[in-house]
Amino acid sequence: MQRWRGLEDIPQDWGRSVVTIGSYDGVHRGHQLIIGRTVERARELGIPSVVVTFDPHPSEVVRPGTHPPLLAPHHRRGELMAELGVDAVLVLPFTVEFSKLSPADFIVKVLVDKLHARAVVEGPNFRFGHRAAGNVAFLAELGATYDYEVDVIDLYVSGAAGGGEPFSSSLTRRLIAEGDVAGAAEILGRPHRVEGIVVRGAQRGRELGYPTANVETLPHTAIPADGVYAGWLTADGERMPAAISVGTNPQFNGTEQTVEAYAIDRVGLDLYGLHVAVDFLSYVRGQRTFDSIEALLEAIADDVKRSRDLVAAYDAR
Repeated sequence: MQRWRGLEDIPQDWGRSVVTIGSYDGVHRGHQLIIGRTVERARELGIPSVVVTFDPHPSEVVRPGTHPPLLAPHHRRGELMAELGVDAVLVLPFTVEFSKLSPADFIVKVLVDKLHARAVVEGPNFRFGHRAAGNVAFLAELGATYDYEVDVIDLYVSGAAGGGEPFSSSLTRRLIAEGDVAGAAEILGRPHRVEGIVVRGAQRGRELGYPTANVETLPHTAIPADGVYAGWLTADGERMPAAISVGTNPQFNGTEQTVEAYAIDRVGLDLYGLHVAVDFLSYVRGQRTFDSIEALLEAIADDVKRSRDLVAAYDAR
């Protein structure tokens, strides 16, 4: 899959393509319907499929300080899109100047002049251009002028997560913030992932016999509510069952939220400086303080056992 940053990265000889545009944070199951249709339509026409997305999130430029917690960084979104069969991803730097493009100018500069769109696939509520003035009706109207068709796909699937609310990135963020990582996984179609570099912490886990990878997460990452979770730690391409702690470590008067993952039954791991991924499968318990180190150790042992069992049961499905 080709990856481009900015319109200038698009090859000069790029031909016609089928395009979809959106933030697509998380590439959740609703997004997958639109992207999947984009790939399908491109294959029907025998031309490439392209996903156009933005960095930073448009809300941060339009309303500074409102950047939402991110469900997936751009490189992860690219991996997920590649798995769906996308041929190219274009990340457009979203600036104040870019935000002032009228809907018509956006269509001409991006879809017509650069990507030579043959078809555009979007959800029914897609908005674009200055003050989000453009919609799918306007997109289709200009399609008659610029020789592209518009395919509108309803992405509002729903399930048990969130009490049956339509699947969305905002619902996914809310569930993660509440610690409902199983509900978030229903929407995403996979466990929520947090990534970052392993850094040195207070090393209390090592002292207690449960050495953890202290993950310095990427900016704006959606972090689950404080507590203990079962999941996986992936490092150097190896996926390991893990008991994951999120919180400020109140047992030792901590104040800074951390994400720490203990690779279950693994000894002698040296992960410092590595970029790792932590996948959240299931909530185990909330953050607590204990009357003694012995009580803390007993709770950790139980956390590890429950996490081991939850991951094993998931893998056995």
